[in-house]
Formats: sequence, C-alpha cells, structure tokens
Amino acid sequence: MPQADLHYSAGLSLDALAILATLESVIAAHDTSAGDCKGRALPVRDTHHAHVLLRLRILEKPHRDDAFLQALLEKIRAALSPLVPAGCVLSIEIGFLGRYYSSGLTG
Repeated sequence: MPQADLHYSAGLSLDALAILATLESVIAAHDTSAGDCKGRALPVRDTHHAHVLLRLRILEKPHRDDAFLQALLEKIRAALSPLVPAGCVLSIEIGFLGRYYSSGLTG
C-alpha cells in the first residue's frame, strides 16, 4: 500500500484532496497490485519560494525496476501538473518503503 506525503506552501491555491485522489488513480492504473494509496496533505506555513513536494513510498517488488519507476514518475507529473498553479515548482520523489515496514487494519 503506497504512502504519499504532499507538502506545499500554505499560500497556494490548490485542491490537495484532488491531487491525492488523482495520484491514487495514476498509481492504480500503472500497477494493479499497489492497493490504496494512503495520502497526507501537509500545508507548510513558512516556505522559501512557493512549491509543492510529493514524496511517494511504495513496497519494493521485482517488477518495480528503474523503467517502471521512471514511467510512473512521468505519468504522475503529467497528471498532477495541471492541478498545481502555473509557475509553481512541482517536485516528485518516488522511493521504496523500508524492509521492516508493516501496514494493516487495526481492531
């Protein structure tokens, strides 16, 4: 289950929930084994220059090689760019969750 942290300058006019929903759709279309993307939107009050930073973490699996990650990165950028104000820097980082990561429903 992917984990996404969306950090953005609080003064920006953007729909963080739409960005996270779009991200989840892109991931699901690219990798049907990914599962739900747990996303958090974190407006940052104090920033130097307006920007958006998306950090996406996924489980490391054999099919998630360099070509897979580069294609996913390009699809995410294409889908999210229209949702970020013009002239704003959009940074995206994809990485793997740690070896000892665990996630599941409680109760």
